[in-house]
Amino acid sequence: MLPAKEQLEILKRGCAELINEADLLKKLEKSIEKKKPLIVKLGADPTVPDLHLGHTVVLRKMKQFQELGHKIVFLIGDFTAMIGDPSGKSETRPQLTEEKVKENAQTYKEQFGKILDMEKTDLRYNSEWLAPMTFEDVIKLTSHYTVARILERDDFEKRFKGGKPIGVHEFLYPLMQGYDSVALESDVELGGSDQKFNLLVGRDLQKDWKQEPQIIMMMPILVGLDGTQKMSKSLNNYIGINEAPNEMFGKLMSVDDEMMFSYFELLTDIPMEEIKSMRDKMKSGELHPKKIKVSLAKEIIKTYHTEKDAEDAEAHFEKVFSKKEIPDDILELNYDPSIIKEGKIWLIQVMKDANFIKSNSEGRRFLRDNAVKIDSNKIGLDQEDFELDGKTEFVIQIGKRKFAKIIIK
Repeated sequence: MLPAKEQLEILKRGCAELINEADLLKKLEKSIEKKKPLIVKLGADPTVPDLHLGHTVVLRKMKQFQELGHKIVFLIGDFTAMIGDPSGKSETRPQLTEEKVKENAQTYKEQFGKILDMEKTDLRYNSEWLAPMTFEDVIKLTSHYTVARILERDDFEKRFKGGKPIGVHEFLYPLMQGYDSVALESDVELGGSDQKFNLLVGRDLQKDWKQEPQIIMMMPILVGLDGTQKMSKSLNNYIGINEAPNEMFGKLMSVDDEMMFSYFELLTDIPMEEIKSMRDKMKSGELHPKKIKVSLAKEIIKTYHTEKDAEDAEAHFEKVFSKKEIPDDILELNYDPSIIKEGKIWLIQVMKDANFIKSNSEGRRFLRDNAVKIDSNKIGLDQEDFELDGKTEFVIQIGKRKFAKIIIK
């Protein structure tokens, strides 16, 4: 194992808040002295089937602990997922079925392997200790926390003052997550900065169970492609780790110039000195932002795919976007001439058939925003019924990455 101070410097990278640094150093020193790895816990409720780059920020931190020789425990909250974490929510979350939780948990295991060494990862489920609890056990657990303390949580406080309902089961969530730390006797718990209250509950419960309280290491929330809000599938500002390399590359090239440096810090292993150097050279005009962004995109893509995929994605991007060419692997849609009405074709239907849009209103929004092109010419909302002028083939494009070749015969 590396000396404790060296480990600490590695682990502090990108960390939003650490409770607390001095105690973590002591735990690391004790771990080396006793030749006993720290137990590092990261919990995740399998509420969505696919992970995006925002989820990987804490996973990458866990990987650092793993590479430093510590025991990492990935805890799948299969039991807590059926309640739903109320963190940051303005209303009660819908509860998932046991079947859906199991289905999502299976996809998590497959995706974790892209970051963690699964052979060295202790995969646990909190249903192991939460499901067998009797009602008496639950009552005893609730006796360790007061309603006043629970209402200190920002989201609960806002909902309570705003007259919005809070289910009693939601009060149990932080207690259950905290009890997970007791059950695992964790030395360190990782989480996002939005999890602070739940993580602190774990420390409090460990003290009540006469355990040494865990260190809390919180990672920042990754900002999504819109440049303002948390990366989220529901906000459609995300990059999925299972997305195709070309799609990932195109999305990463749209990241804000200044924001890309936080992506470097949180999503890659590029040394901080090198990241600072790139930022300084960009500000001085010595290095173009596009060149830096290309290296970011390639670095991330090779993590979740291969180095060749990263090179091919760059070539594809240059061909399609820099040279304004149509990609070789363009989707083709063949139509019968009966689709033509009075010499026109309804573009909304074409966009739906190409899976570019999910609704008519979305298609009209793209047309209204001049985001649709036919053979490189912008098409407006007044051309929803597009005049073909005898054309039997054309290329429709939405945004920078969606192309389809339409053939009518």
